[in-house]
Amino acid sequence: MNNSQSILITGGAGFIGSNFIFYFLENHPGIKIVNLDNLTYAGDLSNLEHLKTNDAYHFVKGDICDVQLVNDLFEKYKFSGVFHFAAESHVDNSIKHPDTFIKTNVYGTFNLLNTAKNYWMESPFSFKEGCENNRFLHISTDEVYGTLGKTGLFSEKTPYAPNSPYSASKASSDFIVRSYYHTYGMNVVTTNCSNNYGPKQHDEKLIPTIIRKAINNENIPIYGDGKNIRDWLYVKDHCRGIDLAFRDGKTGETYNIGGKNERDNLYIAHKICEILDEIRPQKKPYSEQISFVKDRPGHDFRYAIDASKIENELGWEAKENFETGITKTIKWYLNKYEKP
Repeated sequence: MNNSQSILITGGAGFIGSNFIFYFLENHPGIKIVNLDNLTYAGDLSNLEHLKTNDAYHFVKGDICDVQLVNDLFEKYKFSGVFHFAAESHVDNSIKHPDTFIKTNVYGTFNLLNTAKNYWMESPFSFKEGCENNRFLHISTDEVYGTLGKTGLFSEKTPYAPNSPYSASKASSDFIVRSYYHTYGMNVVTTNCSNNYGPKQHDEKLIPTIIRKAINNENIPIYGDGKNIRDWLYVKDHCRGIDLAFRDGKTGETYNIGGKNERDNLYIAHKICEILDEIRPQKKPYSEQISFVKDRPGHDFRYAIDASKIENELGWEAKENFETGITKTIKWYLNKYEKP
């Protein structure tokens, strides 16, 4: 990318998107970012407070499903790339309001893809002059693969088997992206990641909830028996993977980004309590606040990613293991929750 270019980032006020914007601006000076975000429950402009005076950054409040708005933005900024983060993503919410997930994740992705195709391409497999290297990067999730037993890993060849309205809507969006490569020859890349954690995550997610409840002396709620396993990826490691996939990934390919940090929910709760005992001691151990609540419907048992493709082909690796990343994360949230 040259320095006169503009890129569109959707959902950039959310957890991963906002971390990525800071990462991108730091590593690609001179390229303008337009952040399109509808500021639903997951979007928070305070995540981007420090960028208010940055000339390389512009925020637009709006819906990715809005055909006219997305057209107008492409017309005005002549985007040479799209990083598509925007998605409804809380599984619990998808159980209560599946319609919102289908609309945003399926139709919204289609609208962005179709607009980009119309602006970048003359006809199938034929790019407009100057648009030959324009690329659409779609950020997805490992939940599209369903659930694993006690062994095995998700690879890029794992058949899709989504189990919640959320993961089904993300799987649908992945397939639409794939179809635009095979049907139109569009320059697309998809990344599927494992569970992210780190600064700026939504307060309702597992790790911020454990930290917040612990320091507020409330019960720390853990679903079921706490044995559900996830592969945890520190958000800055994910940002590096996305950037690499965008720059060096092969057109039409999918890259799985995982942290090789499988931990069950109960371990995470105990690890956070243990670190809090050290850095913010109270009279009794924080672990005494852990309590079990009714499991959620269709709660997948285990996710774990085989990231060897992005490691071998693009040279990516996770720099943080769970224990180093979680310490940084706890310190960030203590600073957030304990501000006067």
